[in-house]
Amino acid sequence: MSTLSLAVRDSSTMLRRNLLHVRRYPSLTLNLLLTPVMLLLLFVYIFGDAMSAGLAGGGGRDAYIAYIVPGILLMTIGSTVVGAAVSVAMDKNEGIIARFRTMAIHRGSILVGHVVGSVMQSLASVLLVGAVGFAIGFRSTDATVLEWLAALGLIALFALALTWIAVGMGMASPNAEGASNSATPLILLPLISSAFVPLESMPGWFRPVAEYQPFTPAIETLRGLLLGTEIGHNGWLAVAWSLALTVLGYRWSTAAFRRDPE
Repeated sequence: MSTLSLAVRDSSTMLRRNLLHVRRYPSLTLNLLLTPVMLLLLFVYIFGDAMSAGLAGGGGRDAYIAYIVPGILLMTIGSTVVGAAVSVAMDKNEGIIARFRTMAIHRGSILVGHVVGSVMQSLASVLLVGAVGFAIGFRSTDATVLEWLAALGLIALFALALTWIAVGMGMASPNAEGASNSATPLILLPLISSAFVPLESMPGWFRPVAEYQPFTPAIETLRGLLLGTEIGHNGWLAVAWSLALTVLGYRWSTAAFRRDPE
């Protein structure tokens, strides 16, 4: 069997293992998923009318639903990948990764199984939160098929980038609690982005913090694809951030994996 065939076979086995683990212990995923859903409902039904005043042209709660849903979708990814950090840390500290190393399997498949499983879980979570958004009134009537495909591609790429970062956090953490804490910025960053209010409405001293981070260009690009707003330079910034984070997370994860004692 060729090296590529071995890698694909073993990665598929590890992926199946991680998906079975998610199915048997769904509480972690549900807890992480509740955060974006609750924020969506809170900001729409409690603050929606007031927050919409900061949008160009106002528009009331319906306009704010259209504005906030793309941001919540990407926030969902940040919440979901925390589970990957915790899962990797548990495998490392319980000796499962060390046990896998003694087997005749492709070593890279151990991390690949976690990454692919987390990306699939993130996409499923995005679909669920998107369904909640649709149920409360979100619509994207002007988006073409190509724009929907581009939006899905952006979501998948962003999920891959954050997952590799989360796996690196899991490999570097001493335990599952440490992994959960170190991955907290993936949940907090969307709160200081353009997910909830436009950049123009932020104080001048705070605006650069919100503008020059990974979530804001990705959110603005997703809004442009789904709602027809101006994308500008955010498109290539979103792709650049995603590729850079993917490379960084991959190198961090694999380096930590090689350093981990047998």
